[in-house]
Amino acid sequence: MPAVRYPTAPVGPGERLCWLLVALSFVGDVLTTTIGLHLGLVELNPVGRGVLAAGGPAGMIVVKLLAVAVAVYCRRLVPPVYRAIVPAGIALPWTIATVSNTILITWLIL
Repeated sequence: MPAVRYPTAPVGPGERLCWLLVALSFVGDVLTTTIGLHLGLVELNPVGRGVLAAGGPAGMIVVKLLAVAVAVYCRRLVPPVYRAIVPAGIALPWTIATVSNTILITWLIL
């Protein structure tokens, strides 16, 4: 059965905000993870740990870019009224990781 594709609709303000949060959390997670690793912290996510071991921060950036590309593709498979869920689904865990990393780094340096 072929996938249902909805017509491309303009990005609404709520979805735009979610994509902005994706960009900010992307940068925040990469930066705080890199800083944390340099301070002696370890990556707890087994997939992330493998990616970092194989490719370092550049590998992490590539995997995150692939996740964003999949989300952009999948956006058109979701009815327009629900499209903000797609970027929110990426931004939420990356934001949580950024906040968690920031707290751990703060505790280490204080």
